[in-house]
Amino acid sequence: MKIEIEDFFKPVHVKDTFSKDDYEIIDAFINFAKSLSRLTYQSIYLIDYSKKSFLFVSDNPIFLCGNSPAEVLKKGYQHYFDNVPEQDIHLLKKINDVGFDFFENLSKEERLKHSISYDFHLKQSNGKPLLINHKLKPILLDKSSNPWIALCVVSISSHANAGNIKFKSDENGKQFEYNLEKDRWVEAPHVKLKPREKDILLFSAQGLTMDQIADKLYVSIDTIKFHKKQIFSKLKVKSITEATALAIEQSLF
Repeated sequence: MKIEIEDFFKPVHVKDTFSKDDYEIIDAFINFAKSLSRLTYQSIYLIDYSKKSFLFVSDNPIFLCGNSPAEVLKKGYQHYFDNVPEQDIHLLKKINDVGFDFFENLSKEERLKHSISYDFHLKQSNGKPLLINHKLKPILLDKSSNPWIALCVVSISSHANAGNIKFKSDENGKQFEYNLEKDRWVEAPHVKLKPREKDILLFSAQGLTMDQIADKLYVSIDTIKFHKKQIFSKLKVKSITEATALAIEQSLF
């Protein structure tokens, strides 16, 4: 079945008719997004569910796919259809449906305290698809507590395949993963890194070798190797690069 842009907005129940005064509030969020985009390599953009469009697109290249921010801003959701492989468009539609369903089951007080994260392929300026991680968080709701404005952050994924759909609470760290095969949400165990494990990841991210990390922490190489095995086991990864990327993605530091 062919998917249309409008299909992505069917689960969205924003009903308010927003005035010019309402949109003056948005300027502050756009300025915040602009400032944030200058501090990170990640791509940042804002979605307006009422107008079914983008409000802001940063000039960080990962999300642009060779276009300018102005071009992507004008295209809005068509940008996905132009640059996401068809298989992943169907995945995005599924994520959109189950994500809004999850959101609707949250209390009104909880709706601004959760974010969703998932991976899909996005064609880059060289024409090759890149697996990216996409985080979306509602930052403004309408009078009925439906999502109005959402902040989106795009970075390179630390996973090997598309999917990896997670809903996370900002307040208590509780996390739910969506099982595509079983078609349901499953509560995921909360991963916690010990202070020493965090130190090793941070030093590794700085480019230090195991010998150098051992010297910094005044421990043996065998101790560093032991902690690395523990990190890999907890995060279910096979390299320190994957571990570092996943720890950043899941805010484990």
